[in-house]
Amino acid sequence: MSITHHLDDATLMSFAAGALPGALAAVAAAHVAMCPRCRRELATLERIGGALVADLAPVDLGHAAPSLPGPASAERGPGANARAGVGELPWPIAGMVAGGLDAVRWRRLGIGVWDHVLPIAGAGKLRLLKVSPLRNVPEHGHGGAELTLVLRGSFYDATGRYAPGDVADLDADVAHQPVTDKEGDCICVVASETPEEFRSVLARQWQRWRGF
Repeated sequence: MSITHHLDDATLMSFAAGALPGALAAVAAAHVAMCPRCRRELATLERIGGALVADLAPVDLGHAAPSLPGPASAERGPGANARAGVGELPWPIAGMVAGGLDAVRWRRLGIGVWDHVLPIAGAGKLRLLKVSPLRNVPEHGHGGAELTLVLRGSFYDATGRYAPGDVADLDADVAHQPVTDKEGDCICVVASETPEEFRSVLARQWQRWRGF
C-alpha cells in the first residue's frame, strides 16, 4: 500500500491532544492505523506533549483523575494496527462493521451511491460511502471539517487521486466534486462535522429529501 495523502498537521496535532470530535477522531485513528508516516508523526507529537506535561507543577484535584481515551490507546503499537483489523477495515472502525465491507447493509442515496451510518459518540456524523465506478458526487463544500479515508477502490478530484489508505482532509474553505475511477466500487469511511453544502439546486433538494 502506497499512501500519498495524509492527515493535515493541524488535524494530527488535534488528534494527539484528544481534541477532535468523535467522528473525526475515528477516521484519524483509522488512517494512522494504516499509515506508517502518520504513526511516526503522532508518536513524536505525543512525546512532545508528554515532555510539556512533565514540566508542569502537580495539581491536587481532590479526587481521582478521569480516564480519558486518547490517540495512544488508538495506536496499539507501530506496525500492527492495520493487521489487527478485518480485511480492508483498520481496527479502529472494524468493530463497527460486523462481517467486513461485503456484509454491509447499504442504504441507497441515489443512482450508484449508497451509505451506511456508523454509531459514534460525540459530535459529527460517521458513515461508510459506496459509489459505483465512473460516478461523480455533486460538487459541494463543507460547513466544517471532513475526513474521507479510502478503504476500497479510488477516486479523484481537484486535490488529487485517492487510493486505499489515502485520506482527504478538507475544511470549510474547500469545495470539490469527487469522481470514482473505473476499476470497481469505491468505498470510503467519511466523518463530517456538518452536512455537505451542495452547489446545485437539484442536489440540495435531494439532500433535504434524504434528511442529511
